[in-house]
Amino acid sequence: MNLLDKITQKQIRTDIPEFRSGDTIRVDIKIDEIDSTGKKKTRIQAFEGIVMAIKGSGISKTFTVRKVSGSVGTEKTLPVNSPRIDKITVVKKGKVRKAKPTWIRKSLKTPKIKERV
Repeated sequence: MNLLDKITQKQIRTDIPEFRSGDTIRVDIKIDEIDSTGKKKTRIQAFEGIVMAIKGSGISKTFTVRKVSGSVGTEKTLPVNSPRIDKITVVKKGKVRKAKPTWIRKSLKTPKIKERV
């Protein structure tokens, strides 16, 4: 193991559950805000949607989550090992045939994905 691997090994999170593309997950993200008095406050905002893609490995692993609210689709690409992510919860395990189900983008409604057992 070289020096770079030793440093990145300490930063990889072990509390993240295992999930695949097609799964519905809830990501709790820490958001910093400044209130009216000028104080910095941190709150947690949930982002629940379907995992569209998982890229990379190790410290640079990222995943893309898509949700539809009010017929407007929103996608977020987040690093798995980010300190901004409070926790990830797997809501439903979905069964899709592709590693990157981009066909989900074409539908304005939330797609019906079969549940994996």
